[in-house]
Amino acid sequence: MPPSDIHRLIAPRSIALIGASAWTDAVAAGNTAIGYSGALWRVHPTRPSTAAATYYRSIADLPGIPDAAFLAVPNHEAPGVAAALAARGTGGFVCFTAGFSETGTESGNRLTGELLSAAGSLPFFGPNCYGFVNFFDKVAMMPDQIVGSPIERGVALICQSGTIALTLMFNQRSLPIGCLFTVGNQSRLAVEDLIDMLCGDDRVTAFGLYLEGIKDPLRFAAAAERARAAGKPIAVIKSGRTAAAARTAHSHTGALAGADEIFEAFCRQAGIARCDTLGTLCETLKLFHAGGPLRGRKVLVMGASGGDMAMTADVARHLNLEFAAVPPARVTALREVLTDRVTIANPFDIHTYLWFDPPALKRVFTEVLHSGYDAAGFMLDSPPEGKADSSAYDAVIDVFIEASRGMATRAALIASLPETISARIRQRCLDGGVVPLQGQREALEALSLAGGVGATWHAGARVQLNLQPAGAGAGAGAGAGAGIYALSEHQGKTALAEFGVRVPKGRLVTASAAAEAAVELGFPVAIKASGAHLAHKTEVGGVVLNVRSEAEARKAGEQLAKLSDTLLVEQMFTDGVVEILIGVIVDPQFGQVLVLGAGGVLTETLADSVSLLPPWTAGSVEAALGRLTIGRLLGGYRGKPAADLPALIGAVLGVAEYAARNVAALVEIDVNPVIVRPAGLGAVAVDTMIRLKRFP
Repeated sequence: MPPSDIHRLIAPRSIALIGASAWTDAVAAGNTAIGYSGALWRVHPTRPSTAAATYYRSIADLPGIPDAAFLAVPNHEAPGVAAALAARGTGGFVCFTAGFSETGTESGNRLTGELLSAAGSLPFFGPNCYGFVNFFDKVAMMPDQIVGSPIERGVALICQSGTIALTLMFNQRSLPIGCLFTVGNQSRLAVEDLIDMLCGDDRVTAFGLYLEGIKDPLRFAAAAERARAAGKPIAVIKSGRTAAAARTAHSHTGALAGADEIFEAFCRQAGIARCDTLGTLCETLKLFHAGGPLRGRKVLVMGASGGDMAMTADVARHLNLEFAAVPPARVTALREVLTDRVTIANPFDIHTYLWFDPPALKRVFTEVLHSGYDAAGFMLDSPPEGKADSSAYDAVIDVFIEASRGMATRAALIASLPETISARIRQRCLDGGVVPLQGQREALEALSLAGGVGATWHAGARVQLNLQPAGAGAGAGAGAGAGIYALSEHQGKTALAEFGVRVPKGRLVTASAAAEAAVELGFPVAIKASGAHLAHKTEVGGVVLNVRSEAEARKAGEQLAKLSDTLLVEQMFTDGVVEILIGVIVDPQFGQVLVLGAGGVLTETLADSVSLLPPWTAGSVEAALGRLTIGRLLGGYRGKPAADLPALIGAVLGVAEYAARNVAALVEIDVNPVIVRPAGLGAVAVDTMIRLKRFP
């Protein structure tokens, strides 16, 4: 279990720097730079003392008990040092030393085990960790240059890369960083521990994460929920978007639900802003710091350049931003100021007619900020400091700041280029309650992400992981091993029907009785070879569709008898509006994942799918279906009738309930396709594959 308190470690009154001179010297210099006022003790077995620093030969020789320690010792010595710190009653340590489990070697794993055992219950960062900087409490436990000033409120950055952490600390974007942590191998303290522990710190306004993996998804989900409850939004970059899923794709479902898509689904449901670049991460965190998530994605962007507005529309075309029209009453008021020379639209080119008329310009800004948008951005790029006169730009910015005071709409000053908004102007904006956003694309992405988080929070969406019990196996990836078996199609349909999933009327018969069964059911019918060994019947010629006579049925029976002694004869539906895939896979980290997508012959062609984590509700399923490209067919398209959406949602929830009830045994479900018929006629699962674990 993680330690319950790391306050002594991250806000120490005394620090011991142990080991290699160059690295510990850098930590000492960093503490001097940040203004650390506590005791700083140096430990080295041979380095002589100087007028500037006394060197103690061992931890036992220290004049007091250190609250925190920084270890830069050979890896084989680290467990012994950790044991000595634990015996002395230290509050925790940073293990800068590398050569542990990150090597993937037996010796590295053994050393990690020894370090954990020796440390006892002590909290520690690492090993293979670059340390942390606490700007709130003026502490630097990082062997590098420290850039930044102590602040009273700011964001907490947590990174699984020391270099990324430094890059963020070196940013020129006026991001208020309160604390910056790196976690190394996460052998003791992991990302989720820090989120959980910092949620109660009123100085922390938001969390920014750089992740390469998640140690404990269940605890990570719980920590994210606690951050949300505390009103502290999370923005994250997770590397590995292009990595292939670490599972065998036995089905279309397994192929569609890649590991990255599952993490994306987790972020979407948990209300976490997933960013692609460090620039977007910084801009999103600035929005979060200055008021939390936006209420939604309804925005207006204005500026004095038609070119800027045209580019805004272009850049935002793939973003989920709503550029709603200006309300009619506000249009009338704006036209009184701007006259007919200006077209009132969104994006909004206000021209420069009022550039030197502050009262009129303030009225324009005020009308826009009263128009009910979640955010309003004013685009302006100022000349470089010291090389041109920016007074006219400053004056306009001041008018915008003044107009934004007390407004519910979040106001942002947007620069097309990151460098065309100086540190002085950025601070001027922040002091006035306006968020300075740097770079057109990053700004628009940040607005979209912050709005998405706010919308999710408002909707009350949650994540509830359906994880398999310990020892139940590794999920879908276990398919190649022993103990996995598949239900026949008939067995699978029978199982799903018990949970309310509608399946075709059918008969399981011998090949010689296929024609008789077809006549009883009524034509047209489908005739299929049946058996658990025939998971992909179409690929081996095991399906005959559109059988319309007794003679055709007899011929199909003779043909399919070569594959199986048992055939499944089913009624066919020819009035389908759309075909949908419903699947469930078991992700090694996040557990059961529901996958919805284009079904039938379009599954591979379109690769149009969406993943959904529990809890699965009618509302979340309907919203997920709406995100599918093929989802527009559900409402009726080009003369086709609207599909039976309630019946489809019912089928999805039936499959989901079966999965949840069989969480220990389920490997995967692939229902493809579900034929969705016109409104009122239902949705029918015409093909299924269910794979389960067989327990001893």
